[in-house]
Amino acid sequence: MAGSNMYRGTLELLVLRALKPRSLHGYGIGRWIRQRSDGVLEPEEGVLYPALRRMEEKGWIRGRWGETETGRNARFYSLTRKGEKTLGSEIARWKEHAGAVFAVLAEADE
Repeated sequence: MAGSNMYRGTLELLVLRALKPRSLHGYGIGRWIRQRSDGVLEPEEGVLYPALRRMEEKGWIRGRWGETETGRNARFYSLTRKGEKTLGSEIARWKEHAGAVFAVLAEADE
């Protein structure tokens, strides 16, 4: 499922989750999401980087310049306290939503 085909609101949640244990640059965030989803979710640069800017404006993440493992200069992102709180509430909301959707789908099998 490529970039703009991800369900609305999913990308921000996935980015927050990717940043929970560590700081990552944009490419690293995309790679983490691809790996964790077994390649089903592939955030495209044209979708990911504007989302990172929006999330930084909301105060959920903080960016700083640093050097990648290959020696390139890149912007690394990390969660803020506000971002950690948002991640917790969004995970709870998505679990409730997904449970309700699965319940409805199960009824459709009958």
